[in-house]
Amino acid sequence: MPTATDTDGAFNAATYLVTRHVQEGAGQRVAVHGSDRSLTYAQLDDLVATTAAGLRALGLHRDERVVFLMADDIELLAGVLGAFRAGLVAVPVSTMLGGTELGTILADSGARVLVATPEFAGNACDAAAAAPELEQFVLHGDADLDLPGHVRSQTWEALLALGQGRPEADREPATTTDDSAALWLYTSGTTGAPKAAMHRHANIRHVCETYGERVLGIRPDDRCLSVAKLFFAYGIGNSAFFPLAVGAQTVLERRRPTPEVVAERLTAQRPTLFFGVPTFFAALVASDIPDDVFSSVRLATSAGESLPAILQERFTTRFGVDIIDGIGSTEALHIFLSNHPDDIRPGTTGRPVPGYDVELRDNLGAKVQPGTPGNLYVRGESIATGYWRRTDATRLVFQGEWLRTGDTYVESDDGYFTCLGRSNDMIKAGGIWVSPAEVESRLLQHPAVAEVAVVAVADEEGLDKPVAAVVRTGEVTAEELVHWCREGLAAFKRPRTVVFVDELPKTATGKMQRFRVREMMQPQLRPQAPPVTGVTADPTPTA
Repeated sequence: MPTATDTDGAFNAATYLVTRHVQEGAGQRVAVHGSDRSLTYAQLDDLVATTAAGLRALGLHRDERVVFLMADDIELLAGVLGAFRAGLVAVPVSTMLGGTELGTILADSGARVLVATPEFAGNACDAAAAAPELEQFVLHGDADLDLPGHVRSQTWEALLALGQGRPEADREPATTTDDSAALWLYTSGTTGAPKAAMHRHANIRHVCETYGERVLGIRPDDRCLSVAKLFFAYGIGNSAFFPLAVGAQTVLERRRPTPEVVAERLTAQRPTLFFGVPTFFAALVASDIPDDVFSSVRLATSAGESLPAILQERFTTRFGVDIIDGIGSTEALHIFLSNHPDDIRPGTTGRPVPGYDVELRDNLGAKVQPGTPGNLYVRGESIATGYWRRTDATRLVFQGEWLRTGDTYVESDDGYFTCLGRSNDMIKAGGIWVSPAEVESRLLQHPAVAEVAVVAVADEEGLDKPVAAVVRTGEVTAEELVHWCREGLAAFKRPRTVVFVDELPKTATGKMQRFRVREMMQPQLRPQAPPVTGVTADPTPTA
């Protein structure tokens, strides 16, 4: 059986993450705690091999895509790793998107197979109707299906039975290399339109050897619990890549994260590493869960948006756990700029992660001096190869070896980086990118809305939330417009507040002045406790 990296340059991420530990005699170590059972590395390796054989039995060939619309559990982990093992491309997608949005992504990916869990079956069926290349729908669990005629359905158990009946050769890892395609993660990133950031097998190893080893200091005796789900770059690193790379344990939670759900898993599995986002840390601080519930956790991490210093202080004071704040992106696969456990400066994003180069540049591309704001660029081996079928966006964001993140930062004289916001008008709410243009388009579909501007306004915790300034032409309430957005968009994209104005500020040429809209909205915002929507990091977090 081949090892994770052979002398001929072969490398398969599934072998590196799972099979390698079995080969080294650690097969009986617990690898994953799911919703109803735990698996050792040997058991997980067997399930991954069976899943790979089952996917091959469906007629899939190298580099073809498999889309996963699933709750975080053992089956999703095995599906993603099985795709890696088979030389296919795993495409885990957000479970928070509606059928129309999912259909766009499914059609764009050209996937022939979609795997889902019951709670998302309705949206999956709607999406399937918009994907003419889709052939197979695999469901783990029970649900009524209304699939288009060109799509055949079968159960997860039937897929595994197919795999068990295949020749042993179909269970073996594909002879992939560092540069073989492994993982696509869809992001709105810096331009608003969903697009797939394409990652190689080697990118997975790189984030483990940089952030995982040299920042987290992750060890085989660690147990990881992440609020961010596996379909996020941030989440898949936290819950799959980092723990499995060192033979540690991961705790997967399929339910929507709430303080109570997290407290339950903290008590039951006693994780040592906890991964969150600022919005969720705020919810934890505001909750009535016990103060000692984090007693097993040695370190917490935050990404997705800047962590306000006051929120960091409140969490650490109450729960006794340090948080290291960092920034990553879907395009970089995980965090590349971070505080370190022994070097935490609240209110900053810390220093570059070893293995990455970071530069701040002006609008002409020249490096700026410390103390001068600049556009953030990053270089490292985990950078995606580009966007699928998005030539213009690829050329804008991927510039030679460098990734243009779309963030504006300033570096202190002693090398710490502080985020000043986005270089464009994209909003990151709860760690997820929200395109103002998309929300504005939905609001403008309402007959009582004449003009609208959606901007980010900080709440009392210092966290950005999308807020809409609306010029109306008829009778409509703010609550009705928020509901209108929820009906047509994913819930996390809705404006948290709608403020009615007589007119929107514009330049002499009629261009909206968003900075003035933000100035108008800030005093009128009435902050509420941040809702917990199960979101996290994801340019995107990611991270």
